[in-house]
Amino acid sequence: MSGENQRWPGWIVVARVLRPRGNKGEVAVELLTDFPERLTQLQEVFLGRAQGESSAAKFVGAFGAREPTSIGVKSCWLSQNHRGQGVFHFAGVASINEAEKFRGLDVLLPFEQRVTLPAGQYFVADLIGCAVFEVACGEQAVASSPCSMATAPQLLGTVRDVQFPGEGESVRGTPLLEVETGQGELLVPLAEDICKRIDAAARRIEVTLPEGLRELNSE
Repeated sequence: MSGENQRWPGWIVVARVLRPRGNKGEVAVELLTDFPERLTQLQEVFLGRAQGESSAAKFVGAFGAREPTSIGVKSCWLSQNHRGQGVFHFAGVASINEAEKFRGLDVLLPFEQRVTLPAGQYFVADLIGCAVFEVACGEQAVASSPCSMATAPQLLGTVRDVQFPGEGESVRGTPLLEVETGQGELLVPLAEDICKRIDAAARRIEVTLPEGLRELNSE
């Protein structure tokens, strides 16, 4: 599971500028990718600020352009003192005042530069918006099974977000899909014995809900 954000079509958000750092023009950033090491190898990134909250939100570039603006990377390293942060030194920036104009901007990469995940792993952005269907039994049903494969899966709702229990702690729990249903929010563990089939390309997830899960959610 990767938190690399592709909230705006065509771009992925890998970091967000927090503030100037030091007096040489560097900026501290919040890391928004599960693959921060690759940021230290970049020679160019794009900067922009999203306008609006919808998935169709457009970027205003760092220098007033309507699209994210490219900028060279002089250096980048991961902070040893502040977990989840890094430091960028952009090309041509040499003072605190010059670095200040980047405060709050998103650090972006084109979508085609997104990391390729191994089979069975998914980007959070690929799961959000997927339709969730409840199936009565697993795909390997036999003729004598009381669960008929002819039974059509029932639409539960749509994935609104993904929760990460224990995030920031040494031990993290199983991620939870926030499924928006007609009866309210339903939290579905992203576990193999529950999420039987995930087809991110088709925007479809098939689940078999264990007994008592709905009641647990209502509590």
